[in-house]
Amino acid sequence: MAIERQQSLSLPWKTKLQLSVADFVTDMTLRRDGTLNRRLVDFLDRKVPAKSTPRNGVRSHDVTVDAHGNVWFRVFVPTHVPSDVVSLPVIFFFHGGGFSLLSAATPAYDAVCRRFARKINAVVVSLNYRLAPEHKFPAQYDDGFDALKFIDENRQSLEFWPENADVGRCFLAGDSAGGNLAHHLGVRASQAEFKEVKIIGLIVIQPFFYGKDRTESEIRLEGAPIVSRRRVEWMWKAFLPKGEDLDHWAVNVSGPNAVDISGLEVPPVILFVGGFDPLRDWQLRYHDWLKNSGKDVTLFDVPTVCHAFYVFPEIPESLMLIREITDFIEKQSSKIRVR
Repeated sequence: MAIERQQSLSLPWKTKLQLSVADFVTDMTLRRDGTLNRRLVDFLDRKVPAKSTPRNGVRSHDVTVDAHGNVWFRVFVPTHVPSDVVSLPVIFFFHGGGFSLLSAATPAYDAVCRRFARKINAVVVSLNYRLAPEHKFPAQYDDGFDALKFIDENRQSLEFWPENADVGRCFLAGDSAGGNLAHHLGVRASQAEFKEVKIIGLIVIQPFFYGKDRTESEIRLEGAPIVSRRRVEWMWKAFLPKGEDLDHWAVNVSGPNAVDISGLEVPPVILFVGGFDPLRDWQLRYHDWLKNSGKDVTLFDVPTVCHAFYVFPEIPESLMLIREITDFIEKQSSKIRVR
């Protein structure tokens, strides 16, 4: 699905200001030697705590997976569920930030997951994974998989795990770096055995993919909010082990070193792409690669928005995204019920 393209990016003044601040802060923290001013990052990213008492119709609790590695997740549970809803799907959410920034407790992502839980009527599990450059690939992927196994094996012993959470209807979701994680963990999980967790869909929002070549959208949209060539290449260098390049299979997912998924039961994918996102050409290549690999993928192309648009509730298209996700979850869930 696509919407007619606008010639220029139109944003509310509040959103423009927030994006400008985010760009400025990011550039302040990334050092030329490949290290990150983590102390400054933590000072500027003022984390919000979980709320055991309902806030905006959602309560939340934090659960530790690995205290040593600071791997944990925040569970968001809606408190005003319609009486005819017997069980809730579970969305495993992975935040963005180029694998180097932000967390599950970052205010914007806490608010996003709260909106998802409330508006979709779902239990949302938002993972706080280890960050680069202190922790390079595959630490983030391992953290995501370990969290899935942790839920599969331990959820019944968790004090705050909701009884109506249906782990037979799980979705992996994420934006930017989190979208990259959702894809790769979906592939990994399709080759693993779980006791009860069943992943039936991937919600991939403006995923963080890249490669050696420069694409038309990167060149045309240089200077767009959030994504710049300098930031992107710094983050990939911080993420990748020494000696690896931008055509690594985790980065250039559909490139020359791509994993062959044609024989794997990868769950259906809904993919969101923005018209003013410099990474859109990489995301469209991902779509075509999934199709050519025989996978079920739905493209939702919104040419009027920039990278990370849905984080800002004042942008009308952010509500559109939630409606599309809700429909996708219902569609995939109906297939389970038919069986």
